[in-house]
Amino acid sequence: MEGMLALMIPIVAVGGFFAWMISLSPVGKAYAERLKGGSGAGGTHEDQAELVESVEQLRREVAELAERVDFTERLLGQQKVEQIGKARP
Repeated sequence: MEGMLALMIPIVAVGGFFAWMISLSPVGKAYAERLKGGSGAGGTHEDQAELVESVEQLRREVAELAERVDFTERLLGQQKVEQIGKARP
């Protein structure tokens, strides 16, 4: 029983720390506002339009980054093939 208590103390401490950090974050504050019965609509139409534009911008950036990763993978693959070809006599 003493071993179980010794194991639970750090688990509860770490869990409590992360719960506290989440409660201080914007996500935690939004969740608390929602629990209090705040506006479920998420703000005005202008706020929603701004959020939609931000999400679309992020999607474009992610697509661009995916293209860059694909290009880099192709280059690295070509280099690997060239090195294998040079290593064989």
